[in-house]
Amino acid sequence: MLIITIKTLILLLIIFSINYIFYMKVSKELFSEIEVSVETAKEVGLTEEEYKKVCEILGRVPTYTELGVFGVMWSEHCSYKNSILQLKTLPRSGGRLLVDAGAENAGLIDIGGGYAIAFKIESHNHPSAIEPFQGAATGVGGILRDIFSMGARPIASLDSLRFGELNSERTKFLLRGVVEGIGHYGNSFGVPTVAGEVYFEDCYFDNPLINAMAVGIVRTDKTASARITGVGNPVFIVGSSTGRDGIHGASLLASREFDDESENMRPTVQVGDPFSEKLLLEATLELIEAGVVDAVQDMGAAGISCSTSEMSAPNGMGMLVDLDKVPMRELNMTPYEIMLSESQERMLFVIKKGLEAKAKEICDKWDVPMTQIGVVTDDGILRISRHGKLVCEMPAEPLVLGGGAPQYVREAKEPEYLKETRKYDISKLKTDLSYEEAFWKIIKSPAVASKRWVFEQYDSQVRTNTVNIKGDAAVMRIKELPGKGFATCTDCASRFVYLNPYMGAMAAVAEAARNVVCVGAEPVAITNCLNFGNPYDPEVYWTFKEAIRGMGDACRALNTPVTGGNVSFHNESKNRAIFPTPTIGMLGLIDDLEKIMSCGFKNEGDVIYLIGNDREELGGSEWLKQIHGLVTGEAPLLDIDEEIRLQKVILTAIREKLVNSAHDCSEGGLAVCIAEKAIYSSNNLGAEIELGNNITIGKLFGESHSRVVVSSSANKEHKIQQLCKENNIACIKLGKVTKDKFDIKGVISVDVEKLREEYEGVLVGMMK
Repeated sequence: MLIITIKTLILLLIIFSINYIFYMKVSKELFSEIEVSVETAKEVGLTEEEYKKVCEILGRVPTYTELGVFGVMWSEHCSYKNSILQLKTLPRSGGRLLVDAGAENAGLIDIGGGYAIAFKIESHNHPSAIEPFQGAATGVGGILRDIFSMGARPIASLDSLRFGELNSERTKFLLRGVVEGIGHYGNSFGVPTVAGEVYFEDCYFDNPLINAMAVGIVRTDKTASARITGVGNPVFIVGSSTGRDGIHGASLLASREFDDESENMRPTVQVGDPFSEKLLLEATLELIEAGVVDAVQDMGAAGISCSTSEMSAPNGMGMLVDLDKVPMRELNMTPYEIMLSESQERMLFVIKKGLEAKAKEICDKWDVPMTQIGVVTDDGILRISRHGKLVCEMPAEPLVLGGGAPQYVREAKEPEYLKETRKYDISKLKTDLSYEEAFWKIIKSPAVASKRWVFEQYDSQVRTNTVNIKGDAAVMRIKELPGKGFATCTDCASRFVYLNPYMGAMAAVAEAARNVVCVGAEPVAITNCLNFGNPYDPEVYWTFKEAIRGMGDACRALNTPVTGGNVSFHNESKNRAIFPTPTIGMLGLIDDLEKIMSCGFKNEGDVIYLIGNDREELGGSEWLKQIHGLVTGEAPLLDIDEEIRLQKVILTAIREKLVNSAHDCSEGGLAVCIAEKAIYSSNNLGAEIELGNNITIGKLFGESHSRVVVSSSANKEHKIQQLCKENNIACIKLGKVTKDKFDIKGVISVDVEKLREEYEGVLVGMMK
């Protein structure tokens, strides 16, 4: 045994010696700076003009690591260089906002009683297209860190998902991976996924959209900032070690179109660990509660490059950072790799000087690593060293959004396709399908049918804040303020934005607000995730500008300022570009949880009303897509003043207990809206609907905006009619709530149980 042991030791020594020699040789090669030129700059995503600007800022040719930092910080994903000037036109302050949009890691809304809600939405589109499980999982992880870096405990998660047509095996693969990734991270971390949307359209085949949103609660006197205030304070990495995963995730993967090389970019997709993040959450909140934190920021896109510069720039601070002290899980990492790594579950903390021991005690309690890597300086310069050599010496301000990063307004041109879609005469379309056949085709389309297969994979009840997830928006209680709650949802009808970017974006905001109103909440603010194609394409940029204009006008009219969000460009491939998709995350406040509303019928004999004007518009409708395979026509009109009056009527009716159910009329039109009220009813309640002798396709399946279907006790008819009349809103009696049968005279008659079975079985059957 002794001889074997000695031989083994000798062998290990030889292996160690060989590895050491190899390491020293490789290290010498890796850590010697690569010669920088215009071509090198282009490789990291900079243009020739931007490279010249970098040289001008530094007064010299940058080192390779500096070039990499500028490349990632001036990428589309980090700098918003092609969108920031448009975003500045949105209403970004006022109302209940406690911080202006973009000033911190997430928006912050005052909800009274000394508390605030932090919320934000972001995209993880490109990573999810390459590695759906990890792309979606780390998208959830990243948005959660944005929330708890503000000092808020996350209590709700939402998503907005868009894929190609579900008859494709690729789409099924992506859907399975994304849903599993969202469920894995959220369920393991312990945050309920309470709302969202899932759509299927060919334009998303190459570029699925994975937008993740999170909401958290914080005391207003315990919020944390990402802005450093104290010179001489130590800088710490708290959380996981740094590896090579995610390098160039922001600068290349999220800032370019997909091509034949995209599949080779799997190493740029981050790998998440929700259990580590849960510990990081608890440590972060306790550090903030203990008052030891000067500033804190998630280390997400661009990693150390982003967190050091964005924390330093606002108050003219700098940092002295030693990369040798960064905990690493891989050998031979270059300074370039360390600075650009997007390894997950890491935060950058600036701790108040003298309180390091208290901070360490808290991190040890939660078994979260904490390592000092630098110190705050007062000269606005980032000085980064590796192996005793200064590899970066650059001012922080020119690196960041709103500082010296480039800001462009690109050429804009109205798309040629709009000339064709606007003049398309839908009235000339003919079909041999009966109304009943058309109804079944629409309600069983993947975009309309139940998403139960998806949401049942998510834990929606953990932490016991969830009140209801089966209405037009999720309702959550605020335990810190007994009796109060909030409603939240995500929304965007991207076909309408494709057909009319201005009107469609207005409609996205209006529908999101209408959804929270339908559960009894007052809309107060939005976050947005703006998903578009290549901004260098004048037609794409025109749709972007118009969508921003429409969103801004709607938010100003509805008094729902923009708290922040995300822009995701380059969502296209050589074969397809996505529909412009400005996803809206809406927040509404509820003063009394006893006065909330759900969408399903409640009582047999109740009267059913359509509140709002029906224009029978079919442009961009599900009927047009499912029956004729077309996305064309003019998008439905949105009269924002009419929308405001409608929302006032619905909110008043709910608060005064005039109605027993309310459901926004959207995809599939009136017939689908009433059917869903039966499907989600208690006690198998149905409906008996009489639309008169003049039944039309538009009346059944048109998708006009500003409409809500409600049910009410018969003795409250006069009050409802009077409320609508006072606000100049149409009120049409449709029929009554019945038992067991869903019946639209002259169209369809079916058992509610059968209706529910067909509606809920679509995705389950297709995903087998």
